[in-house]
Amino acid sequence: MKELFLFLKKYATPYKANILLSILFNLLTAFFTLFSFAFIIPILQMLFGISTTQYFYMEIGSASFKDVVVNNFYYYVAEMIANYGPSATLACLGLILVVMTLLKVLTAYFSEYFTIPMQNGVVRDIRRQMYDKIVSLPVGFFTNERKGDIMARLSGDVQEVQNSVMASLFSLVKYPVIIIACLGMMLFISWKLTVFVFIMLPIMGSLMGAVGKKLKAKSLAAQQKWGDILSSAEETIGGLRVIKAFNAEGFMERHFASETEQFYKINNAVGRRTALAHPMSEFLGTTAVAIILWFGGSLILSGNSDIDAAGFIYYMVMFYSIINPAKELSKVSYTIRKGMGAKERIDKILDAQNPIQDPESPRELTNGNAPVGVRFEDVTFRYSDDPDSRDVLKDVNLDVKAGQTVAIVGESGSGKSTLVDLIPRLWDVEHGHVKVDGIDVKDLRVHDLRGLMGNVNQEAILFNDTIFNNIAFGCDTATQQQVEEAARVANAHDFIMETEHGYQTMIGDRGCRLSGGQRQRISIARAILKNPAVLILDEATSALDTESERLVQEALEALMKGRTTIVIAHRLSTIVNADRICVLHRGEIVESGTHDELIALGGHYKRLVDMQHL
Repeated sequence: MKELFLFLKKYATPYKANILLSILFNLLTAFFTLFSFAFIIPILQMLFGISTTQYFYMEIGSASFKDVVVNNFYYYVAEMIANYGPSATLACLGLILVVMTLLKVLTAYFSEYFTIPMQNGVVRDIRRQMYDKIVSLPVGFFTNERKGDIMARLSGDVQEVQNSVMASLFSLVKYPVIIIACLGMMLFISWKLTVFVFIMLPIMGSLMGAVGKKLKAKSLAAQQKWGDILSSAEETIGGLRVIKAFNAEGFMERHFASETEQFYKINNAVGRRTALAHPMSEFLGTTAVAIILWFGGSLILSGNSDIDAAGFIYYMVMFYSIINPAKELSKVSYTIRKGMGAKERIDKILDAQNPIQDPESPRELTNGNAPVGVRFEDVTFRYSDDPDSRDVLKDVNLDVKAGQTVAIVGESGSGKSTLVDLIPRLWDVEHGHVKVDGIDVKDLRVHDLRGLMGNVNQEAILFNDTIFNNIAFGCDTATQQQVEEAARVANAHDFIMETEHGYQTMIGDRGCRLSGGQRQRISIARAILKNPAVLILDEATSALDTESERLVQEALEALMKGRTTIVIAHRLSTIVNADRICVLHRGEIVESGTHDELIALGGHYKRLVDMQHL
């Protein structure tokens, strides 16, 4: 329960008013529950002849408070019988019982009415926090995580918290109040019997706790397996072409069947253990009633009890009023254990540390929209903290002057993309410095730094939205005219106008309704609209056909004018006119110069050119 209270302290604090109002109405519900049942006793005693005792009005202080209250209550009922008759008294008591019950159900409704916004609000807050954290975490966090598993935590695990922890919260607020109120009344009626109950109930509770002990671990395993299933489904949909091309349908089906079979078995274990809660609580509750009946009845028969038979009936009514709340609380403990397993998986994201932070005293950029220089000084980088892992970059020194176009070439795996990822701090270097406009990138605000950058990647990353919104992505103030101008520079305006709704055409998931060249030109238009000081082109034309490449290359040349540009290219024909070409080999810059200088050198670059038959 400690975990639950820490969870509520963290997330339920903004809803303190809802909790207090719910507790208030639960107290009122308990009050009306107690005193509505009190009208059963005089009906039994006086209307059906169970008791013939004569009652007289007693002044407060003439006897114990309990005796005065009980005696005067019976006195007024007896007076009603004497003055109006048994039938009228029964009608009056029945009417009071109906009114008390109406008040009880109304207060019970309002207790839940104020709990519901808290339940849904906490879940909403968790989901927002998770999404915000996912967006803010560095790229490195997701290299060891599966996309489907992240989605499972954002959807399934949060839903599990809602279905278990938050749905049980009303029970945690309501039932303890009822139990405490009923126990208080039981103490008022007979302290001897109630002491016996206090001894017995913890024994019953410990038996219930033993049954649900392993439920949290089983639930956590179920949520993890659900994440694996979502990951498998996401990978299957994304790789369907490859699966069909290699006739691997059977293999994937067997793999998915294995995952779902394990999930089925874990869910069976969780469901069976949860299903045991109700019959177990029913049996233990009946056992407790039988023991109380025996013990209390024995006291009354022996003449050692502090209550009479009618009082014992009311006492048993109070005890029965505890049984259902106790059952519900026992089921709540099971349910919460399930939810705590999902919460652990959520916390893995929410508690993740982001090493890429703004400095305490950030420096300001003063370049406006003018191009800036980029400089690498003795940069060494590896992805893992493991000392045995290899360096992806080794002592890289590179100075890109403001307004220059510098190309980075080399074989796959040489560290080209890693090098440019260090500029916007997608990763942080531990050895050496990356500087923009003479300022170490770690001394700048991350938002300001990335505001300088424009990226066009090999894979055009677009969103399932309109063409307009994809071009204006990240620029909330963009006008229709500005978007159209950017599209014209990117050679995209003509094909956009040929679509069904022009700039308001939906492009589908990842832009699937557009060709590769069209997607790339939309990406370029997006970069043009941003008007970046530093442009990073990561193999922007490598996946295009000849005609698309020509149109995209023209758009890129328009985009590169007046900017500091770093180009990563496999097609060396696209970077012949670069101001400087750097050859990266196994994480080191082994050659640097113009195209003609590197050809004359006859080294790595010339070998790459010869392989492409330039």
